[in-house]
Amino acid sequence: MNDRVAFVTIAALTLVVVALVGGLMATSGTRASTLDVTALPLINACLNSLSAGLLAIGWLSVRRRRIVAHVTCMLSAFAVSTLFLLSYVTYHYHAGSRPFTAQGWIRPVYFTLLITHIVLAAAIVPLALTTIYHGWRTRFDRHVRIARWTLPLWLYVSVTGVLVYWLLYRWIA
Repeated sequence: MNDRVAFVTIAALTLVVVALVGGLMATSGTRASTLDVTALPLINACLNSLSAGLLAIGWLSVRRRRIVAHVTCMLSAFAVSTLFLLSYVTYHYHAGSRPFTAQGWIRPVYFTLLITHIVLAAAIVPLALTTIYHGWRTRFDRHVRIARWTLPLWLYVSVTGVLVYWLLYRWIA
């Protein structure tokens, strides 16, 4: 695969993911379904936690020159994040969105976390795919250059995903 095909594919996948999630949010509302999705928000938070842990271990592994462990952790984090996306889309398709009803100081905190989480989650799609592509093609100079941006942003998205879940489903004001 040449770079042009790879980057067009990455751009197309990014557009599909962003359009799918954006379309779900724009048409929020519960749909008639026999599928019980009530456990999915907790599963999503667990998948985000697992992704963050794998990213951290992968980063530590590459710092210790344990390349096989690094690759395994990073590809596993990508797989877990993909499972998260499928679960997230399934939940929101069947259940719609849940409003944040807490009042006071926590409200701007929640929406700041949520907005930055959403924007950076969209940005992670092409960043992660491009980082993986350069690693796969053994272009480690390019891989490292983009991974320096991808890793902290991806960690932020994973961690804030857990925080958004906690504030939305577990916060007791």
